[in-house]
Amino acid sequence: MRTSIPMACGLAVFSLAVVRAEGPPLAEYFRVETARIAAKPLLGIDSAEVWKAKRPELQRQFKAMLGLWPEPPRGDLKLEVRRTVERPDFVVENILYQSVPGLYVTANLYRPKNIDKPLPAILYVCGHSEVKKDGVIYGNKAHYQHHAAWFAANGYVCLIVDTLQLGEVPGLHHGTAREGMWWWQSRGYTPAGVEAWNAVRGIDYLVSRKDVDPSKIGVTGRSGGGATSWWVGAIDDRVAAVCPVAGITDLQNHVVNGVIEGHCDCMYFINTERWDFPMVAALVAPKPLLIENTDKDPIFPEDGVRRIHAQAGKVYQWYGANDRLSLVIGKGGHADTVELRHPAFAFFEKYLKGKADARIEEPDRRVPIEDLKVLKAGEVLADSRNATIHETFVAKAKEPPVPGDAENEVALERLEVLKARWFKDLRAKTFAGWPKEGQEVPLDAKVIVDMVKDGLRLRAIDYASQDGVRLRMWLLSEKPDKPRPDARKRGVREGVFDEAEWKSYWTWLSEPDRQTSFEPFREGPEHGSPVFLRGIALRGDDLAVILPRGVGPAAWDPKKDAQIRRRFALLGQTLAGMQVWDVRRGLAAVRSLPEVDPAAVEVFSLGNSGPIALWATIFEPKIKSVSMGEPSGLLGRGPALLNVDRILGTRQVVSLMHPRLVVLEPASKDWFKDWEWTYKLAIRLHPKGSPDGFRFLRFVGENN
Repeated sequence: MRTSIPMACGLAVFSLAVVRAEGPPLAEYFRVETARIAAKPLLGIDSAEVWKAKRPELQRQFKAMLGLWPEPPRGDLKLEVRRTVERPDFVVENILYQSVPGLYVTANLYRPKNIDKPLPAILYVCGHSEVKKDGVIYGNKAHYQHHAAWFAANGYVCLIVDTLQLGEVPGLHHGTAREGMWWWQSRGYTPAGVEAWNAVRGIDYLVSRKDVDPSKIGVTGRSGGGATSWWVGAIDDRVAAVCPVAGITDLQNHVVNGVIEGHCDCMYFINTERWDFPMVAALVAPKPLLIENTDKDPIFPEDGVRRIHAQAGKVYQWYGANDRLSLVIGKGGHADTVELRHPAFAFFEKYLKGKADARIEEPDRRVPIEDLKVLKAGEVLADSRNATIHETFVAKAKEPPVPGDAENEVALERLEVLKARWFKDLRAKTFAGWPKEGQEVPLDAKVIVDMVKDGLRLRAIDYASQDGVRLRMWLLSEKPDKPRPDARKRGVREGVFDEAEWKSYWTWLSEPDRQTSFEPFREGPEHGSPVFLRGIALRGDDLAVILPRGVGPAAWDPKKDAQIRRRFALLGQTLAGMQVWDVRRGLAAVRSLPEVDPAAVEVFSLGNSGPIALWATIFEPKIKSVSMGEPSGLLGRGPALLNVDRILGTRQVVSLMHPRLVVLEPASKDWFKDWEWTYKLAIRLHPKGSPDGFRFLRFVGENN
């Protein structure tokens, strides 16, 4: 987590020669979406009976959003005590364990020198404060050692664990924040899940020790460790008391006020269920909970912390445990202060030792950082997966056998069973952020530009995709006064463009001389091959070009792209998922035109927009076909769609279109290897020589 003050998200402004149009007012969109979630506090649960009945399922949902359901196996920790350090009033054991095979956790265990009975224990989870000297990594635990030392000197066993980011065995917290790893969203992976699991396994170790009372386990930490304290307090009921410090605020602060820009990815779960963050606080109840923050923390603003405290208070009241919930707001910014530490120490004295009026003193007990190092100088753990744990921590969906492969299995019947399951999961876990059926905003389609020249008519049509998102599509057709051979309505080929295709074919829309002269329809290298688009219109079909949010006039400053995408994820969405929705709305706008035959609409894509076009068509059953250029964007790491990799493989996506036609034009010479599952399915469903042949799937191209 960076401690720089976050900047508000800026919005780019675009203009056209004919009319002036601003880019999508995403600030308004994010405000509306956040308000919609916040409008149902605690998911609308309003009684103790309902809450208590639903809490186990809510815990399961939260574990799933952390990537911890199904739960990873609790194998052997393979724990090693690498060194023991004697101090005047406590002992430090330098510990190494594996929370899953190859995922190493470096930790220091602080304990009193003399122990004659099981003691209360504290799991201290660190924030991001790298300690590094002469190129040697000592981990965050060296920075926060004064917390653990106080606990050990005052009769606790305290395990302080390094984080994945900046720990002695480093991993990554910034996959989406800095590295462009948007596939984390498709996988349903968040480093918050790794940190929570490392902490849970730390508790496994603590409760196994003879010097620890397993009924008296506390969890605390500040900053990133404050967030992990929330996660662990919510999912692990072995915890007896929780004190998160500067580790949480609500969606209003994160999304609307922009504090997300000051945080790395470990601060966020995959928000599949579209929760506001008070839900996490509520799951801690009825455990004793002390929430601590400062009044001028730029990345955990006080107003959001107070809103979380207020909603958690309702649940504590349902349990008759109002006295177990406390709030301390200190002075200052994002800092580790005595004003916060001492109340936290007193809190655990009260709830783990029964000392209601503990007097807290904190002399300097710092240990030389060299004594806290777990690994030897230059030591490399050959089997470590820390740097790549994001690849495997959340498993991908297993590829099912091709329907019809099993004996006596009817391919179509088996496919329909799979499709029903996939559609159910996709609606619940991938596209839950779409407006509910019947709750869509009116399309309010309006013709903004209408020009005729050289036998062609060009219209720009604006339409509403969602509150705060108004988009533009372009419709190219024959002149309206050109006679048609019959009275039939028009068919439409609807193209979905990405930014590169927009620039190749349509940049003239912002240049007045080209706009009036129709120069884009002259073939030439400057404009790609626009004659292709003209040919579609002159053969009798209209051509519609859909530009979802983030493309063309609806684009934004690339410097803001990462933080905009991250905001979508906090709302249980992804940018790509909402682009699919935009295309669906564009299709609805086209099909609503009086001259268009709604049953004669086909979708095609160019460039990297193929997966967006395909997904939109999958959810529009009245569209008869979709064709894609190079479909490699479906393979590997295509557009980020929330949790999709946990539901079905990329090769199975095409099968969701059956029985409608999918045309793929793979450029790779290894296309059959890439598409073998899909190809076999097509043969099972429509064998060669049958009357309908390959009516579902068609491969075209010189390499086929």
